[in-house]
Amino acid sequence: MVSDKHGLKDRVTGTLKELKGKAKGDKKEEIMGKLRKTKGKIKDKARDLKDNLDKKEKEA
Repeated sequence: MVSDKHGLKDRVTGTLKELKGKAKGDKKEEIMGKLRKTKGKIKDKARDLKDNLDKKEKEA
């Protein structure tokens, strides 16, 4: 389940940086893009976890 916008900006920015690094042959830029993309995915997962915990708390 993907959260609305929480990690979207980081995932898009990361993808663009990664592609830019590949096009320029710049490994550092490519790796920074991958890290940024991963940061976005982590934000999404953290938000999903928080939402699930809140939902279970309300059910209890």
